[in-house]
Amino acid sequence: MSDDGQRAVSVIGFIGSVFSPWYAWSGRSDPANHCCMNVATYGPGGRFAMTDRGRTALRRAPARLTIGPSSFDWTGSELVIDIDEVSSLPLVSRMRGRITLTPSAITGVELPLTRDGAHVWRPLAPISRISVALEAPGWQFDGHGYLDSNFGTRPLEQDFSYWTWGRYPTRAGAACFYDAARRDGSRLDAAVVFDEAGRARMTDAPPRTPLRRTLWALRRETRADPGTTPRQVKPMLDAPFYSRSVVETQVEGERLRGVHEALDLDRYANPLLKPMLAFRVPRRSRWRF
Repeated sequence: MSDDGQRAVSVIGFIGSVFSPWYAWSGRSDPANHCCMNVATYGPGGRFAMTDRGRTALRRAPARLTIGPSSFDWTGSELVIDIDEVSSLPLVSRMRGRITLTPSAITGVELPLTRDGAHVWRPLAPISRISVALEAPGWQFDGHGYLDSNFGTRPLEQDFSYWTWGRYPTRAGAACFYDAARRDGSRLDAAVVFDEAGRARMTDAPPRTPLRRTLWALRRETRADPGTTPRQVKPMLDAPFYSRSVVETQVEGERLRGVHEALDLDRYANPLLKPMLAFRVPRRSRWRF
């Protein structure tokens, strides 16, 4: 997010594109054949790209991930993201440029999201700086950033019905809240605070507190001190099953503003949703370097 709070970017590299209808229709048996570089920009002229690509578009090395024309490169101190994508409807156009993420530290934290470890969250660099240089007017800025990774061996909707996640910069570093309702009836209630050196500490979180529902009437909640009400500051992504937004809340007396996500996996599991997603997630099975 930019330091002035007016613009934000999100970049996700998928091997086994979790929210791709094409991957779901394929039976999810070949993750490498459904790779994707999802790029979204939020603010004036914001756009969204999420092309499902075949295995010929995927190249992997210890410090580099290439998906079609875009790539992630780890230099040892920075993550350099080169973007060359085409945005989806209704604003079809080229999205090109570079984003450089510089972590304050790399953590060694891994959090299993299910008891058997089928899903794992790795907050690699919860406190970072970003430098954005995209080929579009106004899309050159510096700001604060975040880097994480998720791994899974089963479809999300098989193990979860609902979850929320939030990352909030604090005076001392950053706080992350990960709450989920599992299909077996148990709950995940994770609150982790990080300092600039990358040290992590589990902590007690204030109560779950509702946020106003989205335009798609998606239920949302985050952590907030008793007697306070979190609020959406900036809308980012509003889909029938998924929401991403900038949210302001209060935790231990400190006003925090960060990125919040809510995911309704009962809605996502509805087969009627997949054809709708195909309009936003085109399939390009062939690629030649």
